[in-house]
Amino acid sequence: MAHFDYVNPDAPKGGRARLASIGTFDSFNPFIVKGNVGAGFTLFGGLIYDELMTSPLDQDSTSYGSLVEWMEWPEDYSSVVFKFRDEARWHDGEPITPEDAIFAFERITTEGRPLYRAYYANVEKAEALPGNLLRFTFDQQDNRELPHIMAQIPVLPKHWWEGRTFDESSLEPPLGSGPYRIGEFEANTFCEFVRVEDWWAKDLPVHVGTHNFDVLRFEYFKDPEAGFDAFKAGQVDYRAENSSKNWGTRYDFPAMERGQVERRAVELDGPKATQSFAFNTRRAKFKDRRVREAIGMAFDFEWTNKAIFFGSYARPSSYFQGTADLMASGVPEGRELEILEEHRDALRPEILSEPFTLSETDGSGRPDRRMLRRAKALLEEAGWTVRNGKLVDGEGEPFTFEFLIGSGAQERVIAPFIKNLERLGIDASIRLVDSSQYASRYRAYDFDMVIGRVNNSASPGNEQRDFWGSEVAEEVGGRNINGVSDPVVDALIERIVFAADREELAAATRALDRVLLWEHYNILQLYTPTARIAWWTGEVTPPDPLPSHRVGFPTVWWDPEAEA
Repeated sequence: MAHFDYVNPDAPKGGRARLASIGTFDSFNPFIVKGNVGAGFTLFGGLIYDELMTSPLDQDSTSYGSLVEWMEWPEDYSSVVFKFRDEARWHDGEPITPEDAIFAFERITTEGRPLYRAYYANVEKAEALPGNLLRFTFDQQDNRELPHIMAQIPVLPKHWWEGRTFDESSLEPPLGSGPYRIGEFEANTFCEFVRVEDWWAKDLPVHVGTHNFDVLRFEYFKDPEAGFDAFKAGQVDYRAENSSKNWGTRYDFPAMERGQVERRAVELDGPKATQSFAFNTRRAKFKDRRVREAIGMAFDFEWTNKAIFFGSYARPSSYFQGTADLMASGVPEGRELEILEEHRDALRPEILSEPFTLSETDGSGRPDRRMLRRAKALLEEAGWTVRNGKLVDGEGEPFTFEFLIGSGAQERVIAPFIKNLERLGIDASIRLVDSSQYASRYRAYDFDMVIGRVNNSASPGNEQRDFWGSEVAEEVGGRNINGVSDPVVDALIERIVFAADREELAAATRALDRVLLWEHYNILQLYTPTARIAWWTGEVTPPDPLPSHRVGFPTVWWDPEAEA
């Protein structure tokens, strides 16, 4: 392979791309709970760190060597070995070695975010072997995905971190190994990533035609409205539009009419990120499934999509939306039913015999009296009654809760929902806080309800422990924002993790999906069937066609004025 099919191998290097980021940043360490991490970083490294293996933008569950030449594992999947490239270098010229990966593994699993402990829970030992080899030994066999999961492990420079405190947030630019290094920055205002011209990996086939901009500049704005205004004014070159209102009504500005800005709704293959209203079941008021189901009935997606979202969204019916064989549908049958039967005594009977369906209205905005009666009946079964128009418990305490949001744009979606909740006697309110306070409260689970997102892969595995597992339900900074702690869910996750083949994986995933749906941990809200993007044509250029699974900005785009 000379390069990936979707890249332009002759794309010119140079120029810059300006991006908008909403909120603030006060840290360059994405691996710990503390601090607000700047854009350009991810939980596995981002722009400044290279990866053991690189995933293409047109395939699912596939990776190719970057830091390593190859990987291998035994038939029982009890370990994995990686061969580091001898030429791999940190930005200071020091070799990248297995010891760096071991150092990173030990630090992130002891001092890092809870997700790493869940993700790498089955790793028993990490060791360097002669020949620039790294071996991870597992405490269980037959986890077919775990060798590939280990290819995602961050690799950090041991020699740089010695003498520095790992579990504290910091704005000291870290030593990296990837295509970019941190350049000029001002906390909460902007941050530049500068291309490393002598990057050791730039000519590897997996990187040909990628990382073309000399500078990626992230401009920080206090709210999405300011970010959109900056894009219209030409201060930002590219925009991924997540506001249906903007998309439907505000792309008529002069530069758009002159043809200087192009916009496109791109259909992408693969899993879809789903957005939901997320219950915090750590709060006593939300522990009863019947309460959660009743509240969900008050959300009118059909009217909301038509009146507020301009019909641009679809409603998800699964946490694995977009991957057909993983989505629970109809009634369970075959292998999925066999798996669920093992937990019959702990499950609601209807899970085994009825299809899961979301409440649906006629979209008129008028109260659906049948649905409200059903919701009130569920609340009464759970011990709540209406007195003088207010829903109260047996002690006469009213049912109140708060939506925590970090963006005022969300108010227009929540306000009609609150009106419907009033018809059930529920007193709901909105608390708008700044981005740093929102991040802090979100990490500490200090909320009743938030708007959350689930972005699953086409090959689910260890990450499900962090999404739904009991062991991380109370760990600050984790991704189990609902506080799910259910032995059945835990057992289904383990069945996914140790599935022997795709058929077993799919059946176990459908079973997990079905249980999560019936327990109403979230009110499934929406997903976007297409990726909505816009860009200034004189500033950035996309490959044609775009990759099939990701838009790929800025990785495979380039500056049209740069010299080839």
